[in-house]
Amino acid sequence: MPPAGGGAAPHMTTCLFQRGKRMKPGIKGHRELTVTEDLLASRAGSGLVAVYATPMMIAAIEGTAAASIETELAPGQTTVGTRVNVSHVAATPPGMKVRIETELAEVAPNGKILTFRVNAYDEAGLIGTGTHERAIVDKARFESKVQAKLGGGSPSR
Repeated sequence: MPPAGGGAAPHMTTCLFQRGKRMKPGIKGHRELTVTEDLLASRAGSGLVAVYATPMMIAAIEGTAAASIETELAPGQTTVGTRVNVSHVAATPPGMKVRIETELAEVAPNGKILTFRVNAYDEAGLIGTGTHERAIVDKARFESKVQAKLGGGSPSR
């Protein structure tokens, strides 16, 4: 599908169009988990208390956002997290259920940057809220650039 207004499609078309449709805000993601010992701050190395660790909440938010738009991507594409602005507003004890909710709030004009509104809840209420940003990348090219860092060479652009 050509871009509105006709003319040649810019490079971003592979980011914006999958199966003839443009990725639009409103795509939602949900995940539920139970806080286990492995998810505690005392186990994750982010504190000494036995509560749901902030880094584990952030990982759950990132994974939920990524999974929510996975089917919208062109073959060979994936997303990588680029920014997290989340407040962890309440502690959650082990054994309690947590629900993660994400919603695609904005697609940048270049079609590559996705901004999500995110919230996390436990059985007592809100525990985390904020935004999360992901960038659409070509998976093979991205991994090649990362591996090039090991060789000390300059990856091709």
